[in-house]
Amino acid sequence: MKQRVPVSEIMTRELVTLTPKDSLYDAEKLFKKHHIRHLPIVEDKKLVGVVSYSDLLKISYADVTEENDIEAVVYDMYTIPQLMAKTPVIVGPDATIKEVTETLSKVTFHSIPVVKDEELVGIVTTTDLLKYFIDQY
Repeated sequence: MKQRVPVSEIMTRELVTLTPKDSLYDAEKLFKKHHIRHLPIVEDKKLVGVVSYSDLLKISYADVTEENDIEAVVYDMYTIPQLMAKTPVIVGPDATIKEVTETLSKVTFHSIPVVKDEELVGIVTTTDLLKYFIDQY
């Protein structure tokens, strides 16, 4: 297995993001359209938080009940800043895949934004790590 491989080699660079002014409706649309589970929240390319699909599910019974009325009420009650993780764990592009894997193995979230000079440049997820490790065999 390769040693000291930087996370920049496997991170997603083409990011789908939201701003704090976007709505939870916007978040749900992006999750479903892009088949993703994590949305970095940015202001002027600077990371200010992360919202996950599971965060959205925690506040909504919409997927369980298929009733849009419940979704509308819940989505109108909360904002992106209320739901997002405001101080997400971040790494630089030079962090190793091993370091990121060790971090994710100890926490309950499944993505880490990659930041360089205060600018969001990528995101690495447990799925990215699994694909990398599968390719090693």
